[in-house]
Amino acid sequence: MTGRSRYLYGLLVARTKEFDPDAALQAALELFWARGYEATTMSDLVERLGIGRASIYATFGNKHELYLKAMDRYLETRDPRLVEELSAPGPALPAVRTLVRRFAAEASADEERLNGCFVTNSAAELGPHDTAVARRVELSWEQIETLLHAALVRARAGGELPADRDPRALARMLLVLLQGIRVVGKASSDPARVRDAAEQALGLLD
Repeated sequence: MTGRSRYLYGLLVARTKEFDPDAALQAALELFWARGYEATTMSDLVERLGIGRASIYATFGNKHELYLKAMDRYLETRDPRLVEELSAPGPALPAVRTLVRRFAAEASADEERLNGCFVTNSAAELGPHDTAVARRVELSWEQIETLLHAALVRARAGGELPADRDPRALARMLLVLLQGIRVVGKASSDPARVRDAAEQALGLLD
């Protein structure tokens, strides 16, 4: 390797060390989450991530591939309490009620309301025509439905839920409610709207 080659290689290594892919992906996630896919341009990403287009393409792929990676990151890290709350030992129905009320409270809070849920946003914007996004949305919803179903099965077995109730149908109803809460909460400035809807739905568990 010539002296010039070693110099150029040294510059490349130095620049690589300055670039943190994990931090860049998080920054992309936050930008997509706030603006949506279509409204976020490559120029916006270059500015927010603080790296050049070539580095973005080389590390993450094109804009769509970067969006999918950001979505995967969100799904891996968002709301780990779901499993803990719905799988905790003891009575199951109080945990379901707490979860629904928490979603309603978060959907009404200013910091949550402005951005909404990244999965719900993706479903509304891209889900109808983007199979890769739709697949990730469905996986997220399946996980929530499965957790709710398991909790409601336990609740019925423990006598908390009437024996004639269908845990699967109730889980699906609650899943749709939770997604609706996130959509309405993002667009509405009236917290009573989502709170009242949540309480009415929870009445079906009595």
